[in-house]
Parts: sequence; structure tokens; C-alpha cells
Amino acid sequence: MPNRRLHGSVNLIPEAPVGLIRDLAVEAERLGFKRSWVYDEGLATRDLYVTLTAIAKATNRLEVGPGITNAYTRHPAQTATAIATLDELSGGRAFLGLGAGGSLTLDPLALERVQPLETVRKTIEACRALFAGEVVDLDAPTFSMRAAQLGWARPELPIWVAGRGPRMLDLGWATADGVMLDFIYKPLLGDYVEKIRTGASRSGNEVSICYSTMVVTDDAALEEVRPHMTYRLVDSPAPVRTALGITDTDIATIRTALGDGLVSAARHVPDEWVLPFVIAGTVDECATELDALANEHSLDEFLLPIFNPHDGANRLEVTAQVLGGP
Repeated sequence: MPNRRLHGSVNLIPEAPVGLIRDLAVEAERLGFKRSWVYDEGLATRDLYVTLTAIAKATNRLEVGPGITNAYTRHPAQTATAIATLDELSGGRAFLGLGAGGSLTLDPLALERVQPLETVRKTIEACRALFAGEVVDLDAPTFSMRAAQLGWARPELPIWVAGRGPRMLDLGWATADGVMLDFIYKPLLGDYVEKIRTGASRSGNEVSICYSTMVVTDDAALEEVRPHMTYRLVDSPAPVRTALGITDTDIATIRTALGDGLVSAARHVPDEWVLPFVIAGTVDECATELDALANEHSLDEFLLPIFNPHDGANRLEVTAQVLGGP
């Protein structure tokens, strides 16, 4: 039987005008998607919170939040205030998605990713306390708070952590409400989920798991995702590269090509390096595969990234069909 607990959500990259991103979120709500995550990529995209506000104002049920933000480009107290305000505006539909921050966001601002694990840990600690109305005195690797307080936030405002490293996953199951797994090599997905579920069970923490990847039902979708596999393959663990037959020379070639952009680097990524990370086939085949993964690993949410906003409505429609089950 289809796993009816598997909710659909969408991750929007605001590389297009805010109005277009807002309209995609409205379409996602119409199709039954539960949540709209929005990328926070600094100067590479439109502003995160302006975009989230536009989505919140145009929707009624869709949960809204960063997918994901970091503790380097904004002081975490300002992030907590922004999320709490978004939650107030949307009638309790906001969530906070946190991660370590990537080079696309940090490099143009000349920001260094200092002690990312401890920085995310302290950010969660600070935001939890601020949402609960507590007075916060705290020192973290890159920020501090002195007698900081929010007196009006929703205490149970959910926090999600995104990551794939073992220590970040441990932080997720120990401190967050949910963990987002992004473009995991499918043969290892069970290992990631088991680590989260086992840790959460030991700690008594109840954690939701969101699995994010592309649904590929045609050549256009495959070409949309291929450029975004470049940096993911470069950063993949050694066992994954070995399983795929990716050599050090291949990695060096992709790294060099990335200097000319994602599309240039994508020429060095064959189909057989992409397909083990995505849900691919006909709509029915994708529905069957995703249903099997959801049931086998007790997934709670499936997150579709929209890499091309101008074709986003079509991707949402196809994925809604896939989520309907085989």
C-alpha cells in the first residue's frame, strides 16, 4: 500500500523574480504540497525573507521557511526574529531550516565557515531559547548574545537540520524536529535513515525525515539536474565515488570546469553518475520507486527542488502525480 504519511514539499530557488517564485508556491499549495522551503543563497538569489513573506501572503495552508539558512550571513538572533515574524504573519505556518552554509553563499561575502558543527549547534540552542521567551546569554564560534530575548514567539516553532555528515546527522536527531537528507546516494539512504532513527530512539527525541531529490521523467528534467550534480559529486564521500567509478582525475576535471560555471562542468557528468541519486523513469515507475523507499525507510516527507522556475509548474504537476502512489 502507498505510504500515506509521505507529504510532498517543494524547495524553491529564488533565482527568478519574486512574483514567479510566489506563483510556484501557490501552485504547490493547489496541488496538495504541504511545505515550501526556499533556498538562502545570499547574493546569488533574491532575498530569502522577502520571498518567504510573498509566499506566506499568497497562500493559506503551506508551511514556509528557509531551505536552508546559515549562521554566518545573519546573526542567529536576527534569524530567530525573522522566523518568528514570518510565523506571526502566516498564522503559525513558519519553520526554521538550518545548515552549515555553502560556498555559493559565503564566498562572495568573504565569510569563512568557522567550526560549522558547533556553530549550528549553538544556533539551534539560541533559537530554541529565544522562541521560548527565555533570556539568552551565549557565546558561539562566530556570534554571541547578551540578555537577548523575544517575548512573543511561538515556543514550539519547528527547527530542521540539513546535512549528510555523521556528526551533523547526530546533531539533527539529538536537537532538531526534523532532518532533511538531500541527494543521498540511494544505496546508502537506509544507512542514513537508520542512523537518525536509532539515535532519536535512544534519546527519546521524535524526529521527522525529509528526503529530497529530483523526479526525472524526461530528458529535460535530467538536463536540469545534471549541473547540480557537479558540486555534489565533488563533495561525495570516497566510498560513493568508488562505487560509481569516479576517479581522482574525474574529480579534478569537474573542479576545473566549475570555474566556468555549472553548465560547463555538467558536460563531464554522465547519466550513470546522476541516476543513482534521483527518482527516474515513467511517472508510474517513479511512483513505485518512491513509494517503496518511503515504506522501506519510513520517510515522512519528499522534497522536490525546482532548479528551473520557468518549468517549475510542470515539475510540480508531475511530482504530484508521483506522490499519488502507484
